[in-house]
Amino acid sequence: MSKVTVAVIGCGTIANSAHIPSYMANPDVRIKYFCDILPERAQNAVEKYGCGTAVMEYHRVLEDPEVEAISVCTPNNMHSVISIDALRAGKNVLCEKPAARTYAEALSMQKVQHETGKVLNIGVVNRFNNGVNIIKDIISSGELGEIYHVYASFRAYRSIPGLGGAFTTKAIAGGGALIDWGVHYLDIVMYCCGDPSPLTVSGEAFCKLGKNMREYVYTNMWAGPPKYDGVYDVDDSVAGIIRTDGPVITLHGAWAQNIGVNETYIDFMGTQGGIRLQYGADFTMYTSKNGALLETKPTYSTRDAFRNEIDAFVRCVQTGEKLPSHIDTVVITAKMMQGIYDSSEQHREVQL
Repeated sequence: MSKVTVAVIGCGTIANSAHIPSYMANPDVRIKYFCDILPERAQNAVEKYGCGTAVMEYHRVLEDPEVEAISVCTPNNMHSVISIDALRAGKNVLCEKPAARTYAEALSMQKVQHETGKVLNIGVVNRFNNGVNIIKDIISSGELGEIYHVYASFRAYRSIPGLGGAFTTKAIAGGGALIDWGVHYLDIVMYCCGDPSPLTVSGEAFCKLGKNMREYVYTNMWAGPPKYDGVYDVDDSVAGIIRTDGPVITLHGAWAQNIGVNETYIDFMGTQGGIRLQYGADFTMYTSKNGALLETKPTYSTRDAFRNEIDAFVRCVQTGEKLPSHIDTVVITAKMMQGIYDSSEQHREVQL
């Protein structure tokens, strides 16, 4: 089988930390282009990885008939634009999360995928995490009984990313803590619980701690230093409840809170047992047997989730296999996040 010719569009952090190294490790891949509107970033990738051509204009990539697949690693405002253009150009697409800034944009992506029949997967990488898949199997087996409530906490102590930059500008990112971090947590919940259909949403998104940017004291600003002449109009914390035809989902997230504890976990609560997943780490299962309460911390082998994701994407380009990260699945999470934002604006519960 011939190698899949790939282009990476957007050569920033996620491309260099995840997509490019994973493609480089796959023997079935040839990277032909590194594309970025900042030419030095594309050229740095060529020099660092010893392959490909640096370009600034993504349409040049799409015009090349040799390119079969692309990774979209740009800011959120370009996700739907580039993905749709790529699909219409006959390319297969792996677009980083979130699918888009809004549910409407995500639906447009899904529509074009259906029209073209090309692959459109979204970078919900936790669906390729070994531990998450073990939890999914445990839940599917019925070992925990009925999963009736799932709680997700993604809370950090004063760590707004890149204050005043792309992450905190709604026109670019589409939102803040919910769309940046919450998308991963909601996606894990949906995946492990069999992608239940959401029914109603009630939520509040708060833009509070970062509004006075010059007075914001932070512990971590992992997306770059503050840009005090920039924009801050996204949520730095969010709370919500989602009713589905399966479990009720509650969430509490914060890029920034005045509580000096980081709490990043998901609780799956069932009638026969429960699981707490520490995000990005291991999990503990709570059950009972023979009149005793049991606490189990499983040990299992792991492999880098991004490697798993990229390998699966390449495989589905070769075979046509439909992955759990297909737009048809991920669009449900986009719908829920849109519902939380809509509910917050209207200060009432909304039906989905």
